[in-house]
Amino acid sequence: MSDPSWLTVLPPVVAIGLAIATRQVYLSLLVGLWFGHTLLCDLNPLRGLGRTLDACIDVLGDAGNTKVVVFSALVGSLIALTQASGGVAGFVDWIGGRGRVATRRRATMLSFAIGMVVFVESSMTALVNGAICRPIFDRLHISREKLAYLCDATAAPICILIPLNAWGAYIARLLANEGYDEPVRLLVATMPYNLYALFAVALALFVAWTGLDFGPMRRAERRAAETGQVLRPGAEPLISEDLTTLGPEPGQPRRARDFALPVGLMVAMMPVGLYVTGDGDLMKGSGSTAVFWAVLAGVALAAALWAAQGARLHRVTDVFFKGFGGLMPLAVLMVLAFATSSMTKELGTGRYVAGLAQAGLSPALVPAALFAVASFIAFATGTSWGTFGIMIPIAVPLVAVLPGHDALLLGAVLGGGIFGDHCSPISDTTIISSMAAGSDHIDHVNTQLPYALAAGLAATVVYAVLGLAA
Repeated sequence: MSDPSWLTVLPPVVAIGLAIATRQVYLSLLVGLWFGHTLLCDLNPLRGLGRTLDACIDVLGDAGNTKVVVFSALVGSLIALTQASGGVAGFVDWIGGRGRVATRRRATMLSFAIGMVVFVESSMTALVNGAICRPIFDRLHISREKLAYLCDATAAPICILIPLNAWGAYIARLLANEGYDEPVRLLVATMPYNLYALFAVALALFVAWTGLDFGPMRRAERRAAETGQVLRPGAEPLISEDLTTLGPEPGQPRRARDFALPVGLMVAMMPVGLYVTGDGDLMKGSGSTAVFWAVLAGVALAAALWAAQGARLHRVTDVFFKGFGGLMPLAVLMVLAFATSSMTKELGTGRYVAGLAQAGLSPALVPAALFAVASFIAFATGTSWGTFGIMIPIAVPLVAVLPGHDALLLGAVLGGGIFGDHCSPISDTTIISSMAAGSDHIDHVNTQLPYALAAGLAATVVYAVLGLAA
């Protein structure tokens, strides 16, 4: 829309409200898409329906989107191959051996540590975390909701605090487009001001170490500890049961290296992909291409290691497609999420909300306002990356209001993008964390929300103080 109005906010709000009320994420996203495209078609619902279907197909017309969608399904193949080969079981045995992870605290701290170490890409972080920790958490009667929270809280917040990864490459490119000669240096300078990411990581560490929970998470943990039910009765895990129950055959070797080597190669290939696609400059590389190459390399090595054990080729192929199919629900959700993001951009939702924020702001309120607006846009659209693309061009001109505080204002935008993304049930990283943990998606959203709100409120207060002091 050339002149967006308050109506542009309704489609994402409808999608989010339906997702929370009905627990049917697919249907909710489709209804939100249909509503938005009906607005774009002059309130003609039949034309809006046709345009909705075309929008979902158009998602795959973008090479970057297609690589991310296929990457998501290929990770299912990697998980399936490492499970069937005995690699995951061997790695879990190695970790659990000699009493390494025999308590709830050690299990939750293991999950936190994995999030800190595998920082190359948020999807990888969550998926590796879930593959390793899910059987350990189940054995110790820790809820899937807790695992999903730890996967989510240590994925995007950690990745955005590290410049040499897909996140850093994307944000640095946005900053360069705004005229900054040293975007990486500026990105590093934003880290102390990326308050939500810092508070979210600190809170996750506190929860993992102390075991103290509140809100719906407390009830989920009590259920798991007292009854052994790691999932709520009636829950619908966001992952195929075939994938979660896949394991080595009786008598098959269980070798930790059959998991560690493919995952290690996947992580190592990420900066290599950024280096190659960026013609020697990591910051100019293609994140989607690097991720795609990385997971392909991991899948190839996992298949080769299993074949070296004597696995027949048809068995390797069957497991590959079984894992690929197991994560097709995630791939479909990501298509719907990308289509929703494109729809809100076409409607001008972000421009409308940002325009409201720009009108009549006092300088002292600019950091907190940028954080709040970025949070809402990320919550409504389900994408932190899309939010950065909208908000960074808005934040840069506002530096004139607070001269010399570029890092503060940009840090507020980046933190707001992560905060809103964490709260949104249509966020791709939230969806991936649910899938990685084998958790019901809406249960994950509901149990994580109080933690995200606590960190978000603390960030808002500090931004207000910093704005007054600037």
